[in-house]
Order: sequence, then C-alpha cells, then structure tokens
Amino acid sequence: PGGYREVAQRFALGGVQDEAEIRGHRRTYVGAYPGRVISGLKQAAAKNPVMLLDEVDKLGNDFRGDPASALLEVLDPEQNWSFADHYIEVPYDLSHVLFIGTANRKDTIPRPLLDRMELIELPGYTRDEKQAIARQFLIPKQLSEHGLTPERLDFDEEAVDFLVEGYTREAGVRNLERQIASVCRDVAVRMAEGEDVAQRGTPEYVEKVLGPPKSPMQLAEKVGRPGVSTGVAWTPAGGELLFVAATKMPGTGNLHLTGNAGAVMKESVYAAFTYIRARAEKLGLDAGFFDKLDIHVHLPQGAMPKDGPAQGVAVFVSLASMLTQLKVRPDVGMSGELTLRGNILKVSGIKEKCLAAHRAGLKHILLPTRNAPDVEELPAQIKRELTIHFVSRLDEVLTLVLDLPPEPAVAAE
Repeated sequence: PGGYREVAQRFALGGVQDEAEIRGHRRTYVGAYPGRVISGLKQAAAKNPVMLLDEVDKLGNDFRGDPASALLEVLDPEQNWSFADHYIEVPYDLSHVLFIGTANRKDTIPRPLLDRMELIELPGYTRDEKQAIARQFLIPKQLSEHGLTPERLDFDEEAVDFLVEGYTREAGVRNLERQIASVCRDVAVRMAEGEDVAQRGTPEYVEKVLGPPKSPMQLAEKVGRPGVSTGVAWTPAGGELLFVAATKMPGTGNLHLTGNAGAVMKESVYAAFTYIRARAEKLGLDAGFFDKLDIHVHLPQGAMPKDGPAQGVAVFVSLASMLTQLKVRPDVGMSGELTLRGNILKVSGIKEKCLAAHRAGLKHILLPTRNAPDVEELPAQIKRELTIHFVSRLDEVLTLVLDLPPEPAVAAE
C-alpha cells in the first residue's frame, strides 16, 4: 500500500572526522541535524533496516571528536537498545538494525570497535576465479557498454589468462575490468573511424593495445643454489614469492640485513641466526665459525617495504644452506614464524600464500602445523597440484628443503 521502500542504507565513513555525523548535533546549534543512523532510519521508514557502514577502517578523528568511539554504542547490542542521538534527545532502540561494516585493512580499525564486530574475511580471488569472472561477466559487460558484439571482438582463452597474469596483481577484479575496457575502446575507436572490425583478442593484440605487461608473473627459480630460499608472503594484493639470499665473506663476526626490512623482520633474522649458532654442532659447523665471517642477508625488491615474522623459516633455511653449502630445492616455498627454541608458530594469509606458490609453479610448500585447519579452505585444484608439508620444529625443515648428499652405501657382511 505504501509503495516500495528502500530498507537498506549505506553510509560512506571514509574521511568522516566529526562525531556529530554519528550522534547528531544538539538543536541549539544553527543548522543542526540528526546523525546518520537516525537519518537512515527515517529514510528507510523501518525499525529493522540493513545499514552498510562502508570503509570503517578509514574513519578519522580530530578536535571535533572521534566517530569510531561514537560507533561503539551503535554496534554494541548490549547498549544500542537505548541509543541517544543529540538531536532527538530520546533513547532509540537500534537492536533490530543489522549493521554490516566493510574495510580493506583490519589493523587500522580501533581494537574496541573491532571487538564489537563479527569478522568475516574475504580473501582475494584465485587465478581461475578471475578468469571465469572475466569471461562470464566482465567481457560481456564491457562489450555491451562499448557498443560491440563478440563478432567485433572475441577474446581468446589465452588472452584472458594474459590479462590476469600480466596486467592485474590485485585481490579483486576492478583493474581487470579497466584493462578489458581499454581493449574494447581500441576496437570502438577503429569502428568510429569507419573500419569494418572483426578483431580476434589474442595475447599479442592485448600487448599491442596495453603495452608491455605491468606485472610480470613471478616464477620459481629453476636451479637450486646455496644461500637462496623461497619464502611466500602475504600482501594486500594477494600472495607473492619473497626470495631470501644470504652470503658470507671474511670478516669479524658482523651480520648485515638489507632490502627495506621492518623491525619485526629484522628480529626474525637475528633469531634465526642465533638458533643456527646454538645448533652449530648438529649442522656440522665449528663452534666459532662466526668469529672470522661477516654474513649478509638480502631481500630482493629493496624498494618495497617488508615486515612481519612469517619469513623466519625462509631466513633460517637461507642461512643454513649458505653455511653448509647445500643447495635449496627451487620447487619448495615456505612460511612460518620461528622461536629461539626452534618451534614454528602459526602465521596468517595461508590461502593467498598457497595461491601464490601454485601460480609461480612451486610443487611443495612448508607451513606450520598449527595452520592445518586453514588449508581446508583451499580450492581442490590447489590441493591436487601443490604438496603441503606441515612442520612444527625447525629440525624437521632442512631434510625437506635441502638437496642432501646421498647416504653412504653399507657393505654387506
């Protein structure tokens, strides 16, 4: 009878710095108005709408107040049954409202606010998922928006793979759609100039339009070598390989670290080296091997900041390989935080790391035993083609990643 009512409201919280945006202004001020929550209820004309709080991680605060602190009462079901807006000055029951917040980064959300939310993490798309989305949705959409048909521009399977791998290294597909639109525009311009176009979308044509690939695909090294290990790291755009290289030279016992590493990663390097010194005898090293050496650990791509404890195992393998001169298997990636007692602790971003290892052509990956439940979420294709080894102590690692010399034959009596 009342017609259609929009019972879903969206609030863009990016850059909001005024607490009055949430709680409203007192009516004594000129131009006072209710907060966004009460205004949204009025617009929805319902007491139980869905309210989307977009970009919660980008809230600001200044002398006008802290909107993140004002949201504490809004999102707490124990308190929001009597939410007080400064404009209406009457307690209002928000317990029937379904609040959904979105964020790109969890670490920038204030901890008290995060405690009032149920966290649902949505990792990035896999390569196969991006390809399917492009073929089934993005390409037909962009062809339609540019006035084209599949007869005018027909993308090959190889071209879609090339777009995904060479031009988009993001977690989502926004940039992928932008690149597809660029290819469609090239054909649309040619048609506007009077050309009768029937273009086949091949990788060569995509490269001609978009230029050289902006994101060269990371590949595992083909040849193992002493002192170089393959770590797997998490980034906001998904997983990536992170090579760790170590070398030694005559010196006086100094340990150098380069590659734009953060404080936590530096501590991982020192912890790994201390563990090696404590286990020198079992590794076949002299007790004072460090006295006449300088050791240098480098993390390539020095322009990119790197931090976190998850590369502790990769650093340990790199140092152990360099000191024993045993090659590291090039088809093995690894991730895990280490302790001085040799334990391997749980890390995050397991799905993204496994996807990166699979995409780069690795055949094996070492993960902490405590991350075994996280592997259940991996796609079946990844589980089939990537062998996952769970380790709980550093003593278990070297036999899996180093090319050990063959055991001497025992003569029969």
